[in-house]
Order: sequence, then structure tokens, then C-alpha cells
Amino acid sequence: MSDIIQLLPEAIANQIAAGEVVQRPASVVKELLENAVDAGADDIQLIVKEAGRSLIQVIDNGCGMSETDARLSFERHATSKIRKSEDLFAIRTKGFRGEALASIAAVAQVEMKTRQHHQELGTRILISGSKVEKQENCSCPAGTGIAVKNLFFNVPARRNFLKSNPVEMRHIIEEFQRIVLAHPDISFSLVHNGQYIHQLPAGNLRKRIVNLFGPQTNKKLIPLQDLNTDVIQIKGFIGKPEMARKTRGEQFFFVNKRFIKSGYLHHAVMSAYENMLSPNTHPLYILFLEIDPARIDVNIHPTKQEIKFEDERLIYKYLSVAVRHALGSIAQTIDFDQEMGLLRATQMTHTPGKAKPITPSASSNPTGPSPSSPLSPRPAQQDEWRKLYEGMQTPAENMPPPQQEEGEDDGLIMLESKLSGSTENEHEGKVASTAGKQPCQIHDRYILSSIKSGFMLIDQQAAHQRILYENYLEKLDTAKQSTQKELFPRTLECHAADAELITEIMPQLNKLGFEIEVFGKNTFIIHGIPAEMAANNQDPVAILESLLENYKHQAGLKLPLKENLARSLAQSAAIKPGQTLNPTEMQLLIDRLFACRDPYNSPSGGRCFITFSMEELARLFK
Repeated sequence: MSDIIQLLPEAIANQIAAGEVVQRPASVVKELLENAVDAGADDIQLIVKEAGRSLIQVIDNGCGMSETDARLSFERHATSKIRKSEDLFAIRTKGFRGEALASIAAVAQVEMKTRQHHQELGTRILISGSKVEKQENCSCPAGTGIAVKNLFFNVPARRNFLKSNPVEMRHIIEEFQRIVLAHPDISFSLVHNGQYIHQLPAGNLRKRIVNLFGPQTNKKLIPLQDLNTDVIQIKGFIGKPEMARKTRGEQFFFVNKRFIKSGYLHHAVMSAYENMLSPNTHPLYILFLEIDPARIDVNIHPTKQEIKFEDERLIYKYLSVAVRHALGSIAQTIDFDQEMGLLRATQMTHTPGKAKPITPSASSNPTGPSPSSPLSPRPAQQDEWRKLYEGMQTPAENMPPPQQEEGEDDGLIMLESKLSGSTENEHEGKVASTAGKQPCQIHDRYILSSIKSGFMLIDQQAAHQRILYENYLEKLDTAKQSTQKELFPRTLECHAADAELITEIMPQLNKLGFEIEVFGKNTFIIHGIPAEMAANNQDPVAILESLLENYKHQAGLKLPLKENLARSLAQSAAIKPGQTLNPTEMQLLIDRLFACRDPYNSPSGGRCFITFSMEELARLFK
């Protein structure tokens, strides 16, 4: 039998390596910016066209390379930072594995111009798909400029898997933010399609944060008092609890100026904020940890965004203490009059002997949904729903029992049969009309409703999400919906990555009844919101922030844009656990749920309701 094992050709080996290093345009941006920082540059330009598909160019004024070094830099495992195995445990640079440029050149057309400061001429190299096409002397500024063109031109399958330009640009901005935050002493600029997105002069960390995320960020920053121990040094900024946002994206950890992701360290920060944040909000934090490189391993992940600590528990404790101490410093500055005002307000709303504060709620209107109820029918359907509930004003105890002949088909049985395609006999006894039997709420979270064979428990949040989801899908397929103008337009300020996302989905948002306009850098004006949201007194800024967070979380599911948007908005706008509903609102929720195409599951796949038969209930008491 002949030999079958052979060495891979160099070009194929480089493409395989590129699969680990170059996943999307943002991966190229990360590698090139890190090389520019390692070259000692103090001014770095990033120029991008078509979200990196056609061009990614990084120009720096660093040390530059000689003719020989320029050629060797495109070879695999060629590096200037590692000489012996011990160096792996003393790494303080960004790149060190020597695969970045070789991997990029394997899947793109690359042009490099580089010159050392003491040389009169530089070197120009052209590479396409790992093949060196030209190398010559040239006149160029001191430093290095690398242009990566037509990414994945020779791997069309990889190119087809790229997302839309706004999505890819959002990833590029995220990588850019991580690099510029770690190096506030370096001047950076970002240009996309000929327009400046960021121009960041060199300065201190606070100035860099404000320039990157906007002037409104300055008032919510709390500096950490530098923590210096034999094991670790911690410094940076955290955000005030009251200014936490619904969306993530302003949380950064840097270890030895290298951005990392760590759920464990994130938990340490969040534990320090315990009982200080509103539900589902995320505080800003930009934290720098300096630690002996021998105590960490940075070579455990292809993108180097995960590291391993020698003593993770100790780092957790130090970090939590540092954040708690910073939060404690602002607690001491609370004005005494404010504190007394808060105390009086607390005493007024928590009077002894009262089950809950005396505030207007849906439960104070037993005859029907209030105008601000999230379950109120749309104006065009008011008459239709009114007909369904004629006579509901009669007190339940005075209502005669429903007259129903034996064997008479039930409305919900017929509806369920149509939805599932099964016969009426198969559903007999499953679901029966609840006319005359008012549903009730359990812990302001579940709705209990009697059915012919027993009872049904409905998750009010999941059910409302299903209703809204199908409603929004229908709206996205039809003409623009009615909009309620804001008396005073609201302003939404966000960082550049979220701004790209809003720009991408803005046409669909406007079809749903929003009226949003771009207003300056990373700022949007909300002129109007869907009429039904206005009727429910929902905060447009909070809705959009929650929508962005849900949308980003579901991006990994690779859903169509329309479906992702409908799911995200349904999750943002649905009623939440803890919201009191009156009997009519509960019945309306049930009716609208069973009018859906799929009343059984929420958009995320959870169950909307479960049923219990009388036999099952009886067995529980035996």
C-alpha cells in the first residue's frame, strides 16, 4: 500500500491558520492595530471601506522594518517578541505568535509600505493569497502602512458568511474601542467610507473615555483608588449605579493592557453593585489589572481574549473590594436633605399595615383595561373587543351561570382544533369556555383560568411576548403603522457600535411606528413611538435600549432581520412579572393569546401555558 500522509502545501496551511486568526474584518483590524502599538507608534490611523470588505488600512509612525524584516514578517511563526520558551511567561506585548500577517495574506491582497526612521528609502511588498507578487524599494513616511484589500477573495464561502456592513462595522468599532482604551497615550483615528467616526487625541484615560463614549459619560464616572499589592495593581473607572444602562457594551477588563473577557471577573464587579442597580441594567466599568506575566497564561485562546490566572479567587476578592470601596466613596457624598427626603418618601410609601403602596394601578379599574394598560386593544379594534365583552360590567356574583347544552362545542375547543388541525373530539375536555369564571393572578406573574377539564396556568410575560411578536411580524409585512408624536422629542445617545446597529434597523423600526432621526455623532432624536406604546406610557428611550440589548443577544441565532427585530421588540415591550392585571385584562390576554397562530410557545421557545386536569389535581391530594 502506498503512503497516504503528506505535508500540506504552504498556501493551504496558511488558509487553515487563517481560519483561527481571521474570522471577519474585525479580526484583521485587531491584529494590525496591535502590531502598530507594539511598533511603538504614537499616532495610528485606521481606514476602512465597506466595513472592511474592500479595504482595511492601518498607518502608523512606529519603528518601521528593514527590507529583510518586512519580508520575514509574512512567514508563519516569524516574530520579534519570542526568543526562548521562558519568554512565553514574560509577555507584555500584544502579538507574539507570528501568525497574524501570514494568515491575513493567505486570504486577502496585501500591500505593505514600511521604512525605518534612519533610512532614506522604505520597502514595498505586494502579496496575494500567500504569493509574493512584488518586493521593491519605495519612498514612504517613516513607520508602517498595511492595506488589506478584498478580504476572503479566494475563499468565497467565508466571504458569503459575513454579515451586513453595519453589523461588521459594529464589530470593527468594538475592536477599535478595546485598543484605544488600553492606550490613551496614543493618538487614534477611525475613518469609514471617507468619514471620520473617531478622532482621539492622546491624553489621560478619563479624557479618552469621554471622547470615545460622549460628553454625557463624564458625569457618571467614578475613579477607583489605585489598589497596589504584591500580587496585583487595579485602577480605572466604574459608573454610577443610577446611570446604568439597559444595554451592554461599556464593560472592559484589561490585564497588562490586553483586553480580556471573563465572566468570573464580571461577577466580582456585579457582586459589588449588589442591590444598587435597577433590574436588567448594566453599569459601565473600564478596569485595568497589572499582574506579573508569570502569574498568568495568555496563550490559551486563538484571539488571546481569554487568559488563565494562577490564583483566580484572590484576583476576584481584590477586584470586588476595589469596586466596593469606590462605590462607598460616593455614598458618603449624599446630601443630608436628600437623604431625609428619601427617608420620608420611603415612610409614606411603606406605611405599616399596608400590603402595597397606594398608587393608581390597573387593579383599581375592575370594569376593564385602563387606557395605559399594555393589553389595551388598538384603536381600530376597540369596537370589536367591546362587543366581545358586552355585559362584563355586571358584577360576577350577579351573573347567571352560563347556559350550555350538553355536547355543545366550545369556542376555545374549536379555536384550538383549527390551530393544531386535530378534531374536536380529540380536544374535548381539554379547553373549555371560561365565560362567567373570572381568571385570577398568582403573585402578579401567572394567570389561573378554569377550563372544562380542570384549570390552565398562563405565564403572562411569555403570552404577551407571543401576542406582540406575531403583531410586529404582521406590521413589518404591511405599510407603516400609526405613530404617536412626542410632545418633547427624546434624545438617545449611544456609543458608536450601537449607533451602527440602530442605523441598520432604523427602516424597520420606522415601519413599526417609531419615528427616529439621526442627530449628530452617535445621537438620535425620537420624534414618535408606536401609538400603542404611547397609550401604555412606555419610555421610548428605555424601550430602544432594551431592544438593542435583546437584538444583540439574539444575533448569534442567525435569524432573519425581520424576525430578530420582532422578537427583540416583543421581549422589550411585553408586560413583566410583578405587573398587576385586573380580571378583564387577564381575560383579554387569554383571548388574544388563543387568537395567535402558535399560542403554545413564546418567541424564545418557552411555554406560554400548561394545563392540569381534575384527575391530576386529585392525585396530588392522595
